[in-house]
Amino acid sequence: MTSALDRYDSFRRLHESGCFVIPNPWDIGSARVLAQLGFPALATTSSGFAWSQGKSDNAVSLDDAIEHFRVIAASVDVPVNGDFEGGFAIEPAGVAANVARAITTGIAGISIEDSTGDSSQPLFDFDLSVERVRAARAAIDQSGLQTVLTGRSEGFIVGRPDLKETIRRITAYAEAGADCLYAPGIRSHQDISAVVQAIAPKPVNVLVGADFATVADLAALGVRRISVGGALARAAWTGFLRAATEIAQHGTFKGLAAAVPFADLNKRFQ
Repeated sequence: MTSALDRYDSFRRLHESGCFVIPNPWDIGSARVLAQLGFPALATTSSGFAWSQGKSDNAVSLDDAIEHFRVIAASVDVPVNGDFEGGFAIEPAGVAANVARAITTGIAGISIEDSTGDSSQPLFDFDLSVERVRAARAAIDQSGLQTVLTGRSEGFIVGRPDLKETIRRITAYAEAGADCLYAPGIRSHQDISAVVQAIAPKPVNVLVGADFATVADLAALGVRRISVGGALARAAWTGFLRAATEIAQHGTFKGLAAAVPFADLNKRFQ
């Protein structure tokens, strides 16, 4: 097993040049298979983990999220980024305290987003959002750890798809100490390029949850990191629901024929 320092170093180096995919497991098994496939780093997914616990996204407790980080980080030999949602607090002091707890779990990176969960006001006020990122940065610096901080602006996935405001926010998050910037939901090449150029030379993460771009496309735009969020978990649940629904509604088992053979899957966990 690599040391925590090695994982911090390798994670930071991945952000310095080139473009890498950081897929999102939701449990130990999916994490280990993704590592076996050669991905250089992994990121947890709040939605994928929540569904595996029989809960909706954003319904997992702080303690459960932190324990999940610990479990996933300990299960693989590659760096793990923790999806820490909104930091499980509103005020900067609470964000700082929770980040300080989370980064002791062995994760090499952590993300803080600016969504509120309130559909009438889906984003935190700009100044508060910046202070929340600054508080997360301070907590990491005070810890002495080299955890990579990702600042996320959620406008495009919470009904506020304003590119100018998104760029204003992630630029401010970069200035507040975020090492990597992330605006999930941006899909057009023009918008992605604008985001990359606005915060250069800091790295940008792009979320790919559907077939709108390739790794080569995004690398050419200057994207440094590509994640898939809950998409792999959704793909897994799609196969499960399709097969289970067929059995429940029709009493047939055709959907099971396409499953990975038992021996092939079992071999991955030996």
